[in-house]
Amino acid sequence: MLKPYNLLENLLLDIENGIKNNINVSVLSKKFGFSEGHLRRLFSFAFKQAIAAYIRSRTLAASLNDLLETDTNIVEIADEYGFDYEQSYIRAFKREFGITPGDLRKTGKIIKIKPPLHLFDENKLGDNVFFGPDIVMVPQFHVIGKYHKVSLSDSRNVIAKQFWNNERMHIKSTIDPQVFIGITRNFDRKTGMSEYIPSVQVKDFKNIPQGFYKDTFETSLCAKFRYIGQHHYSDIDRNAVGSMYSAINVINKSSYNNLVKYTLLIDKVCFEKIDTKLYDGTFCQMEWYTPVSEMP
Repeated sequence: MLKPYNLLENLLLDIENGIKNNINVSVLSKKFGFSEGHLRRLFSFAFKQAIAAYIRSRTLAASLNDLLETDTNIVEIADEYGFDYEQSYIRAFKREFGITPGDLRKTGKIIKIKPPLHLFDENKLGDNVFFGPDIVMVPQFHVIGKYHKVSLSDSRNVIAKQFWNNERMHIKSTIDPQVFIGITRNFDRKTGMSEYIPSVQVKDFKNIPQGFYKDTFETSLCAKFRYIGQHHYSDIDRNAVGSMYSAINVINKSSYNNLVKYTLLIDKVCFEKIDTKLYDGTFCQMEWYTPVSEMP
């Protein structure tokens, strides 16, 4: 089994190389040993778009060379790029570019295409993959969990496992009992201490079990990062988290990213979110958020 970085890299390469060979999700899932559903979810999580739509966009973009640089009939181009009928190609082309192939040939209109996706060195986290940041607005949400005062040397992994395996079932008003949210607040750089709340999201605070803690994450503009690792979600240990923080710090200091206008409020609050339903026995997928403030 390929490691996450190499898997996604090879997946993108196979799509480009297979454009004229009717590449599709079924072929790719068989090659890489996944179900079609899992491959769709993994691609969507990594690249924020559907794999079938991406393949179609790249196929249509590739067909432009034949359309604009040769006199090949449109019906032949449609067949060359895997469309069963000329009209299927024309309809897909118009949805993608807002103009038919024939009209594009006549008018020479400038159109926008979807370029091929790439992975970069900053996406590599060991053998795993790290994406971001995206700037997103996170609406207010409520959680119930267990309150812990922790240091940098404490294993949050153990605390999170204890909550997930033994404590969360006491919370009755969960919105999605399969989604874990770990909130970190008030990190003190001098002492290395912070507050950590492994939790699940709830509708309200009407039924808080004894010994549990309530918290509210207020509506915030946030930086969002995404992580894919070849391990179980409960095995995100101190080393993995430390690598993520290091990667975020490198990205934050770069002049070429989505954070140039923002300051991360990571010492104030941040949270990780894991949808355990996405784990298929191979890859863990995690989202990580921290509020940002706009720089003057």
